Amino acid sequence: MKRFALIIATLAILQVAVNASSFTEPHDHQGIVSPFTPGDPKIPLDGKALKVLASGKPYQTQIQSATGGRGLVVQDVDAPTDIVWDRILDYNNYSKMVPKTIESKNYKVEDVKPTKKDPLSQIIYTRMKVGFPVLKLEFFIKHLYYPSLNSLTWTLDYTKKSDFNDSCGFWFVVPHPEDPYRTRLFYSVEVSMFDWVPKFAVDFMSTKALTDATAWVKKYSELKFKEQGGKKIESVTIDSSGTVSEKKSVWGKLKFWDNSEASLEKQREEEKAKKIEEEKRKLAEEEARKKVLMSWTTLGLGSAVFCLGVYNVHLGISR
Repeated sequence: MKRFALIIATLAILQVAVNASSFTEPHDHQGIVSPFTPGDPKIPLDGKALKVLASGKPYQTQIQSATGGRGLVVQDVDAPTDIVWDRILDYNNYSKMVPKTIESKNYKVEDVKPTKKDPLSQIIYTRMKVGFPVLKLEFFIKHLYYPSLNSLTWTLDYTKKSDFNDSCGFWFVVPHPEDPYRTRLFYSVEVSMFDWVPKFAVDFMSTKALTDATAWVKKYSELKFKEQGGKKIESVTIDSSGTVSEKKSVWGKLKFWDNSEASLEKQREEEKAKKIEEEKRKLAEEEARKKVLMSWTTLGLGSAVFCLGVYNVHLGISR
């Protein structure tokens, strides 16, 4: 136990000693991993991949970059692309949605006029912090948003010092090929960690975080879509304070109406059936509890009668 406490204390001291994050100091370099290019990653999806996606699970594959192979995840989401973007761009609320994220706040948002040569629309600077037992890592991200290319890419903000050696990634968000009111989501990230970062943190950021990212986007996008009654958002914007604004479409629900109503009705029936089953289960448990209680009561009474009988016999013999 003392040894474990010593290890924990050592890790905590190590973090303080080597924690390099700083809002005012620049990073040690200007990038060592190759940034992603916005646009369609052109990932072929064969029958096996489509079967995985149809089951609601994420499909994982590999893509090549200048620095080697990168993991990529594809996920189908039962919500339109505008709602998916609304969740992805809501950086100020990542701590409420994203696993291990304990702090997230935009510190600068720049609107850019897109051109044919450079379709960049917005630059979003975000301070983030992820937390593990006895370890917290702070980093500063520069997001590049390309709505016309259905993409968002990012790197570290190298004007600030992060606890990550380097990081880059991208989202590619398009309507589902079979249903424009659903989304097909592509996500990839590459992270380079300093040597002092423990292996469990490195493993999480480089592997588990890959599928966790699409999982939380799927979960909260679908929840928001249900909350809105199946209505689309016409557009998503972020103001200078980092607040996500939505403009809802009055026509958004028309095409989805039949599917949405059928889905909601099916969900209601399933919930009703579950409720009935739960009530039956509770009733059966209560009946079983009563039977057990009655059995113990009967046994207790029988024992009492037996003891009285023995006692009476004893009295008769003693006289």
